[in-house]
Amino acid sequence: MCSVITRMRPLHRAVALSLRLGANAESSSYAATQSRRLSPGSGSGSVADVLRLNARFYCSRTARTEGLLFRQLFEVESCTYTYLLADTNTKEAIIIDPVLETIDRDLNLVDELGLKLTLAVNTHCHADHITSSGLMKKRIAGLKSAISKFSGATADILLSEGDRIPFGKHYLTVRETPGHTDGCTTFVSADESMAFTGDSLLIRGCGRTDFQQGCAKCLYDSIQDKIFTLPDHCLIYPAHDYIGQTVSTVGEERKFNPRLTKSKDEFVEIMNNLNLPKPDKIDISVPANLVCGLHGL
Repeated sequence: MCSVITRMRPLHRAVALSLRLGANAESSSYAATQSRRLSPGSGSGSVADVLRLNARFYCSRTARTEGLLFRQLFEVESCTYTYLLADTNTKEAIIIDPVLETIDRDLNLVDELGLKLTLAVNTHCHADHITSSGLMKKRIAGLKSAISKFSGATADILLSEGDRIPFGKHYLTVRETPGHTDGCTTFVSADESMAFTGDSLLIRGCGRTDFQQGCAKCLYDSIQDKIFTLPDHCLIYPAHDYIGQTVSTVGEERKFNPRLTKSKDEFVEIMNNLNLPKPDKIDISVPANLVCGLHGL
């Protein structure tokens, strides 16, 4: 397995520690504040600046499923993972949670690999970055967009529980996992070897529940009922990670996630007392993502 962060100097360890203290707080401004507090006088700019020094911009992984091409890509400003999946025979491909700032990188990779991108799908209406799905549609003929019908966002395909997202002989199944937002979804591979959990379940963390129709009780139930019921070996691929972790498993998160190993009441108490600042780009990202990322473009 390759790591997004390949080397960590002392300063970078301080940044990573600050992010760990934030328990995957989903806010680069929060992380930057904490990193400055832990490393006074370091001259560090933002977390993105630090990560940019020692980051691979995409990881190539070998999928467990025969005939499945899989790429995990990383956007440094919002620490967002984008996932590209394709059928190696038909070359039909889908992309999950694409980011506006990395559209050229993503489409260049699609072109290099000779893929036919058919669908750009978002796990939810993001608050920390603008999706590139709308702009991708303008650049790729026939490309469609998809998002949960409960997201409030426009898209060509509005997804519901149990829907299948096909590409060649493969498909992902939609599981509704609200709590971070009303429209959060998790996409599970046909053989249940991979789950793309968006902001619902992070590695050793979870999405915040204090804005965008967030509900801690709903999130706890969603994870326990829709994600933790998958096989222990099922790989967890989240929408974000802030310290270079790239993948976990259902078994690991069920055993080690510091929030999800608590009772529901304890979980709700934790989530209600995070006291996080709102994401820097929320006032720009949410309106844009409600219209497939094309607001003001």
